[in-house]
Amino acid sequence: MTAESEGSFLASFRKGVHPRGCKELTAKAEIGRCPEPSCVWLPLSQHIGAPAVPVVAEGERVLRGQLIAKKADGLSANVYSPIAGIVKGVTGHITIAGKKREHIRIENDFTDESVSLEPLAAIDAQSVLGRIEEAGIVGMGGAGFPTAAKLSVSGRADVLVVNGAECEPYITCDERVMLEYTDELLRGIELAMLACGAKEAIIGIEKNKPEAIDKLSKRCSGAVRVCPLRTRYPQGAEKQLIKSCTGRAVPEGKLPVDAGVVVVNVHTAFSICRAVEENIPCYERVMTVSGKAVARPQNLWVKNGTPLKEVAEFCGAEENCARIVSGGPMMGEPVFSLKVCTSKTMSSLLFLDESECVSKTASVCIGCGRCVQACPMGLSPTFIEDALFRKDYEEAKRYGASSCISCGCCSYVCPAKRYLAQSVKLAKKIIKERKI
Repeated sequence: MTAESEGSFLASFRKGVHPRGCKELTAKAEIGRCPEPSCVWLPLSQHIGAPAVPVVAEGERVLRGQLIAKKADGLSANVYSPIAGIVKGVTGHITIAGKKREHIRIENDFTDESVSLEPLAAIDAQSVLGRIEEAGIVGMGGAGFPTAAKLSVSGRADVLVVNGAECEPYITCDERVMLEYTDELLRGIELAMLACGAKEAIIGIEKNKPEAIDKLSKRCSGAVRVCPLRTRYPQGAEKQLIKSCTGRAVPEGKLPVDAGVVVVNVHTAFSICRAVEENIPCYERVMTVSGKAVARPQNLWVKNGTPLKEVAEFCGAEENCARIVSGGPMMGEPVFSLKVCTSKTMSSLLFLDESECVSKTASVCIGCGRCVQACPMGLSPTFIEDALFRKDYEEAKRYGASSCISCGCCSYVCPAKRYLAQSVKLAKKIIKERKI
């Protein structure tokens, strides 16, 4: 029985939504390469945790693959130069959030001279963990949690779940990695298993990627297997993916490791293989550039720190389109300027025309309960919004605002077009800041 014909037997979670995929624009587009940027601005913070600390000075020449900012104490990640060139200084530059943050600016000399990490003397758990940390690898499908810290679980996890769901509309970069770098991905998964001590690895892939399911299933062996998943958003969210792949539930307020599971993204596992076997640090990634306002939608290797304007020009994107989004349309961030630069965690760049956008004018809640029916975390978004408006943050917390995963399902299904996702996100932020 194929993944397409299994129907209700496919693994999944409760609730969620099924937005139109729009993946046909790039699903068959083999991974190309964006041209070398003339200048890069590398954020010192491309990860959760403290910003990295610069170890280069203005006027210094650096090589591709050279360490330019060292991880700070605690949770942090190294930053490497993606090009050879001259450091023009550490300067403030705008981020996707619209704030100025410190970036290292490097002017490309186009010699492409490079340096690699030192080869590992042995392949054991500690060596692999050390290499992952040294290479500056972070979660490349989400918020950018440093991967070495995630895998340092001291034998508390017996299952490694690999996120190949790629449930957001438009995005296909992980699918192409699964198809074009299959063997490297599987070796990266085995290395991640070694690092965290997992005895089994499960690759969760939505059924709308039958070619990836088939190819990986044929190549998998031993303790690694593929789990076909029902196409349902947000299938790739950590807790939902764990439930679908293992049947385990992560306790409220706890981490996946408390359920004996560690989750890594497909691109993250692939990057682990590159770092261990090829001694390549994390300074570039595969991105999807898509949308109807793009003349040449494609999947591309893009150097970290590349201005979005250069990516847009290469793909023939219309800068004055209806909306530009970094990430997927459900959880992504609006792009207000193409001066913003790419980073380790930027999986896609969407240029959407009017037919792909919905103009929203919020009206009064009609009490239909669709947001409750759709919420994969079992929350009551409309009640949380009401508590937020009344500034009753204790009540917002009782309704579960702190458990929100910001998937946007509530806003997607709301017939009154209320900004429920934004309201719950704000309530969660206030609860955290006030330590309620």
